[in-house]
Amino acid sequence: MTHTPQIDLRVSPQVAHNTKAIIQELAKKLNCPEQEITAIKVIKRSIDARKPNIKFQLRLLYSTKAQPITFPTPKLKHYNTVQPTSAKVHIIGSGPAGLFAALRCLELGLKPIVIERGKDVRSRRRDLAKLNKEHLVNAESNYCFGEGGAGTYSDGKLYTRSDKRGSINRILETFVQFGADEDILVDAHPHIGTNKLPKIIAEMRQCIIDNGGEIYFETKLTNLFLNKSQTEVEAIELNHKKTVPIQQLILATGHSARDIFYLLEQHQIKIEAKSFAMGVRVEHPQEFIDQLQYHAKNRGDYLPPSSYSLVQQVNDKGVYSFCMCPGGIIAPCATAPGEIVTNGWSPSKRNNPFANSGIVMTVDEEQWSKFEAFGELKALKFQEHIEKKCFELAGQTQAAPAQRLIDFVANRTSTDLPTCSYQPGLVSVNMNDIFPPKMHQRLREAFIKFDKKMKGFIHPEAVIVATESRTSSPVRIPRNRDTLQHIDLQNLFPCGEGAGYAGGIVSAAIDGERCAEAIFNKALK
Repeated sequence: MTHTPQIDLRVSPQVAHNTKAIIQELAKKLNCPEQEITAIKVIKRSIDARKPNIKFQLRLLYSTKAQPITFPTPKLKHYNTVQPTSAKVHIIGSGPAGLFAALRCLELGLKPIVIERGKDVRSRRRDLAKLNKEHLVNAESNYCFGEGGAGTYSDGKLYTRSDKRGSINRILETFVQFGADEDILVDAHPHIGTNKLPKIIAEMRQCIIDNGGEIYFETKLTNLFLNKSQTEVEAIELNHKKTVPIQQLILATGHSARDIFYLLEQHQIKIEAKSFAMGVRVEHPQEFIDQLQYHAKNRGDYLPPSSYSLVQQVNDKGVYSFCMCPGGIIAPCATAPGEIVTNGWSPSKRNNPFANSGIVMTVDEEQWSKFEAFGELKALKFQEHIEKKCFELAGQTQAAPAQRLIDFVANRTSTDLPTCSYQPGLVSVNMNDIFPPKMHQRLREAFIKFDKKMKGFIHPEAVIVATESRTSSPVRIPRNRDTLQHIDLQNLFPCGEGAGYAGGIVSAAIDGERCAEAIFNKALK
């Protein structure tokens, strides 16, 4: 019997969760006795729910008595122990870009020194509790700032539009090395879960420290000092008091560190306004989304809580779902007092009763034209304006503006609001009072068209919550395409989402690794 040891199977959900049943289906396809198959390994898994007869699509490696093979295991990375005399790389920010830059530095023999304005992953929890329960926003420790960055407490989705498959596998294997389940190497839409990410992040931190790297929490970049020719950063100021000389600087501060953009502008370091996305969070009963997607009243024991992905062009602008969270929570993600920002997350089991997703649209010059006086910060100023308006209209707490989806489409204020996962609470507001008319119109038309694609999407118990505004950075820090250095500063490496070069955990981690590699390659020249 000759065959390749890799094969694709379409099986029922029940079979997909039973190894013996998979082997039976494999034996049928191979036309061989079950006893001939000695082992199998699922390497890819996805769900095809386009028809009522739902199938799992599996890609398998298999071993037989006639052709035994050894299955590959995740590649373990070796982290060098660096010395105090090793070449130093200062990394501002400990989100995915910063952490993966630090880990890659160790692999390359560079000494990473990570500077994080927020607290360690465990200490952050107390500040998040105060934000949810007491409406107290700690500007340095919140859902966006602190160890692991925004990704730590925002779900841990690990899928990306990046086509750099090799790099993606490196990132996923690294997460597995630090404690993530191997399922993330298999699933079409891998997900770790907010409840599991903190421990993984802490393990990464310990690895960096154990191998000679350094990490400093509650330490904020407050100034930059350039050389006389204005071609390099000579030193950085921390917490307004300590000056530290630097050799190479990776700026991985995330899309919400507005003070960094102001600091760069102050020093006339080039930045650029860029389009970003803004909209609302929409929340439905998870049971209803399951019924829509799985074509049945009960999804049963073998199907996960269902997700969806929607996109619609409205008047030449895209409106689309973003960061869809099955069985999830809408979280308050303000990074300063006086603003309302929302995001979504799910625990690993995705077992909460609601499904939420950002529904956002492209924001560009059409919306921020009134903010031209702010130069390259004009997009940021528009973003800030909408977040502050939400705060004012909802009563100046962390309670968020909300509207029943059915009322939003009908352009009427809701007389009451459904139960919602957003813990600080909701205030009934007409979204027409928040968004500019063209944005409001596009959102409304998109929801109507979404309802035609997913019949019943405009559900009587669906609620929209404003504002979903931190999907990406409203500022780009320009860099050389080849060297990844800032176009004017030879030792400054803008990195990740905050610099405008990533859009999620995986792409930010990839960019962090690339910046570390660029510094290593620079040293070789």
